[in-house]
Amino acid sequence: MAGRLRAKRRVDHASGRPWIVGDWRESEITTLHAGPRRLAVLGHTRLDETTTVAALGRLRSLHDADAIASRLPGVFHLAVSLDGKTRVQGSVVGTRQIFTAVLDGVTIAASGLEPLLRLTGADLDERVLAARLLAPGGPPWPLAQRPVRRGITPLTTGHWLELDRDGRARQIRWWELPEPTLGLAEGAAAVRSALDDAITARVTTGGTLSADLSGGLDSTSLCFLAHAAGADLVTYHVMPIDSANADTVWARRAAESLPAARHHMLSADRAENLFDVGYTADLVGAAPEGPSTWASGLAHIQDLAKRATAEGATLHLTGFGGDELFGRMPACAWSLARATPVDGLRLVNRYRLANRWPWRSTLRALLDRSTFTQNLGAVAARIDTPPPPVDEPDFGWVFAPRLPSWATPDAVAAVRDLLVEAATQGPGPLDADRARHQALASLVFEGTTVRQVNTALAGTGITWDAPFLDDRVVEAALATRIDQRLLGGRFKPLLTTAVRGLVPADVLDRRDKGEFSAEAFRGLARNRARILELCEDSRLARLGLIDPVAFRAAVLNPGPMSHHLMPIDTTVGCESWLRTHPRTRPGTHPLPATQDPHSGELG
Repeated sequence: MAGRLRAKRRVDHASGRPWIVGDWRESEITTLHAGPRRLAVLGHTRLDETTTVAALGRLRSLHDADAIASRLPGVFHLAVSLDGKTRVQGSVVGTRQIFTAVLDGVTIAASGLEPLLRLTGADLDERVLAARLLAPGGPPWPLAQRPVRRGITPLTTGHWLELDRDGRARQIRWWELPEPTLGLAEGAAAVRSALDDAITARVTTGGTLSADLSGGLDSTSLCFLAHAAGADLVTYHVMPIDSANADTVWARRAAESLPAARHHMLSADRAENLFDVGYTADLVGAAPEGPSTWASGLAHIQDLAKRATAEGATLHLTGFGGDELFGRMPACAWSLARATPVDGLRLVNRYRLANRWPWRSTLRALLDRSTFTQNLGAVAARIDTPPPPVDEPDFGWVFAPRLPSWATPDAVAAVRDLLVEAATQGPGPLDADRARHQALASLVFEGTTVRQVNTALAGTGITWDAPFLDDRVVEAALATRIDQRLLGGRFKPLLTTAVRGLVPADVLDRRDKGEFSAEAFRGLARNRARILELCEDSRLARLGLIDPVAFRAAVLNPGPMSHHLMPIDTTVGCESWLRTHPRTRPGTHPLPATQDPHSGELG
């Protein structure tokens, strides 16, 4: 089987049998031995080899490797071989992921889909593809993790995979969020320590590293951390169209305090912008997991990759995950009201006034006691109904996406069935608290995005990276009490406290975020003709998933609000993906057929 993959590199078991095969730079892997035992780490981390070898020698079972995995900073894959069994895992939020498939009765694990597709020829799952039409944000967790291929299973969040001698596999949960016990000062110190370790694990002193410098607090903080760690820093800022968007003002202010870095301001008029068609002829097969919500920004990402590699960068930092860890998620109001009723309700009222929520609907949302299963079931029931009014608060476990009005009844039924299965037979919430579950689910979405971007950029010489998504950073931030993370009157207080003294005070004064609906509308206008071409002989229509006439009408007249563009975006992503993945063929089952639900056991 290893020979069929024609991999360039290989790590063996003590017996000499192939253990890990693939393509990686020599600097990306560390392999350690303790007698016949083996440990391999691939990715960005720092480990003390002497201490780790001693820990490897003391292992009584693969479960004991928790002690190693829970201490390493950075982002990585970890594999351990012990007494003929293997433990393998990625990062908690999926920036590094593991997928499995069964071939000739043997479970094969891989860090991406491409080798599994080569070995199994897995067919398209039309139901999962239909769920990718959901907007905003695509399908909710746990359905969001599933690739659009039959017979390929992702590792569930917080689990590791055990492979035994006979090729059987099972998923074992090892990770949960720590209890939220830290105050602001303690939490900020923990976040700063975790971020310092995260950056140090990635930065070679004097090595060139590129980064977003959007003007927001998240990317700005990473730039100052990378500079302090000794990186030769190159930054990129895309100037917004809307003059009311202050991002460029704040980016210039930050750049002035980083004079040793090379800063690039990219014009808002450059061709590579939002709402491109996404997957194009030069990206055939670039997204084996399926269409993604970020596809319309792929031209921008490719352009940035070319610019950064020309400067000598092999790693590009982005602030993904910062909003989820340090900002306010919709369910935070629900959790605040229960964590600290008096102060929490006062802060909820501030949110209510800022968002113009009516008192009646706010109280109804606060008093909701539905479980995760009930909430996901309710979301399933509403996927073909109009979105709620913008002044209607939703503090539920799950963001409530909708299918577009041009989705067919068969598509609606298929997606509804998938969501009901996920609710009743899936793994349950990621945390007992709504806000922490919602933050983790969104972080998994961000981790998936980074992973898929890197799949599309394979061979370019650069990797997209998001230190806020590291396990240790996530733990530190979400171990801080919610009332401390969201102190009233302050913007991202946990992050600003953590980096104060490193990031200048005048840069930390920002209290808002940029808004980019103008870019989305201009992108649609630029690409409307190309998008309309997709309506001709639509692949989605061939599969019975959309009405192309209704979709064409929406492209010609999308509506005045930016949220009207989101279902167009997901549909364009799905349609262009089908056209650029020529091996994709419908499965042997018709659309309404059922499939074994995702579970924690692998055969």
